Amino acid sequence: MAERRVKGKRPAQQGTVVLDSEGLSRLVDDEPGVVALIAEARMRRMEVVMSALTIIEATHRKTDRARLTWLLSTIRVEPVDDASARSASELLLGSGLHGHKYAIDAVVAELAVRQPQPVLLITSDPEDMHALCGDAVRIVTV
Repeated sequence: MAERRVKGKRPAQQGTVVLDSEGLSRLVDDEPGVVALIAEARMRRMEVVMSALTIIEATHRKTDRARLTWLLSTIRVEPVDDASARSASELLLGSGLHGHKYAIDAVVAELAVRQPQPVLLITSDPEDMHALCGDAVRIVTV
């Protein structure tokens, strides 16, 4: 049965895609595989989300700033507040990883585990993210 769309109402979200810094970097660089993943996710009505810290981690001198700005206008960027920082700390403690090296990964993982399911996390660190997220998130390696 076809879904009817009520005027002015968006169809319900069907899950979430979370980008880590490498996922964002490859999207900015217009890498075909990541662009296709995001296009497919949007076609399936999945929301694309990332932590505000990811912007810092992914930006460097060669970053195409105009493309980054445009992409950020299409992605929900979540701030890091006290509650999310505390939850990220708990994930670090539970995984045995140290905050000095894995702080931003923990923030991204915390963001991922609290999103509407199903959740895909696009990352270049599958082992670390699996340690932080467990089975709550499907890891997609780039």
